[in-house]
Amino acid sequence: MDRILASLDDDKAEDVVTIDLRGRSAMADHMVIASGRNARQVASIAEKLVERLKEQTGRPARIEGKETGDWVLIDTDDVIVHIFRPEVREFYQLEKMWMPADALRSATLDRLRAEHAADEARKPQI
Repeated sequence: MDRILASLDDDKAEDVVTIDLRGRSAMADHMVIASGRNARQVASIAEKLVERLKEQTGRPARIEGKETGDWVLIDTDDVIVHIFRPEVREFYQLEKMWMPADALRSATLDRLRAEHAADEARKPQI
């Protein structure tokens, strides 16, 4: 998991969220959801992640959706990684499906506070 998060950070993935799936799903232990600014960055983040994981672990990860760059899914067996364009991520809202309610509320509040701070910073100073 640390390798995945480090790779996403290196490639400037945005709004990275990790979800613990242990005891909730047999498909993986963790899910990581992140955004890229556009389709090109989404595809690049995904491609580099898969390359780094293969170099570091010697195992290939399965990847779907890199061609369009709207939503790329990477399956590493124990971690499922979703990388979205922001509009596509907002449409599917995977966090709402998979995050526990209290964690979702906390993440939503953090996002709203950050958006408010950014809005305030853009206002002209008088």
